Amino acid sequence: MPVLFTPFALRGATLRNHIAMSPMCMYSAGDDGIATDFHLAHLAARATGGVGLIITEASAVEPRGRISTNDLGLWDDAQIEPLARIVRLCQAQGAVMCSQLAHAGRKAWTPTKGAGPLPAVAPSAIPFDTDWVVPHALAPAELDGIISAYRAAAQRALRAGFDAIDIHSAHGYFLHEFLSPVSNRRTDDYGGSLENRARMLLRVVDAIRAVWPESHPLLVRLSCTDWVEGGLTLNDQVQVARWLKAHGVDLVDCSSGGSTPQLPPVGPGYQVPFAERIRREAGIATMSVGLITTPEMAEEIVRNGRADVVALGRELLRNPYWPLHAARALGHDLAWPKQYVRAKPVN
Repeated sequence: MPVLFTPFALRGATLRNHIAMSPMCMYSAGDDGIATDFHLAHLAARATGGVGLIITEASAVEPRGRISTNDLGLWDDAQIEPLARIVRLCQAQGAVMCSQLAHAGRKAWTPTKGAGPLPAVAPSAIPFDTDWVVPHALAPAELDGIISAYRAAAQRALRAGFDAIDIHSAHGYFLHEFLSPVSNRRTDDYGGSLENRARMLLRVVDAIRAVWPESHPLLVRLSCTDWVEGGLTLNDQVQVARWLKAHGVDLVDCSSGGSTPQLPPVGPGYQVPFAERIRREAGIATMSVGLITTPEMAEEIVRNGRADVVALGRELLRNPYWPLHAARALGHDLAWPKQYVRAKPVN
């Protein structure tokens, strides 16, 4: 029995396997941030294909926090029911559904380099790159409003029926901007030491955990290194993961980079060591992502305790039914959806 296809429990949710769909922006929502029929077909196909945990694309907690004008949102009640329709269908196909709550910060309106319809905001007035818009540096009094937006978005996710929430604190977006010394030059309680730079993230976690049921898992996506000198390091994020666990987070989704335009040195499984070390040293469940493509690689990661869950992105775009084929490759007789069983290979 491949470990990859054994159940995995997080609080009151049980994944049918250790396979997750990584959150990926589809740029297919309208200006209103409402999910469309494309999102329904896109996510339902992966649920039918056997994915254990489906994490929706980054959903902005307020309009000025969208990565692009075609990303999902959860800042308005009108956005609830279109997502609920998707959640119901995917859950009926056996998937645990997770909403990724996000704020793009200084990287809002990415296609126009921050020059969108609303002003970009950040911990400090430092643009992402030399040709990007200089963001508005938020005053301490303005931070409470954004924390309230996260809390309200979590309440909407609950009303939509989501089983879990993933707080996006990676890839150079808002909460990562507070964590990273590359983008945070504040001199108040939210800048300077790692403890201060983590304050905004932990306040958001506390605000969401206060309205998110105890039975429902809470995840956080971290960039485990900035890949630049003077930026966040894995040592930093091990400590942040310890704090997250103490504040009620159940799993750390381990990614990297995004604070600068510099690209990391990528290769198959290149981020697995981040998940492995955080799992070991912070004592918290982890999810690994990044060029995990083969069933054998996914099985090795989970079987050897390097991560609890493997998240696939591009591979699931290529093949929505990757888990069904992966099970066969690993010699496991996984049940196929009844609608497709006539196509199941017999040998």
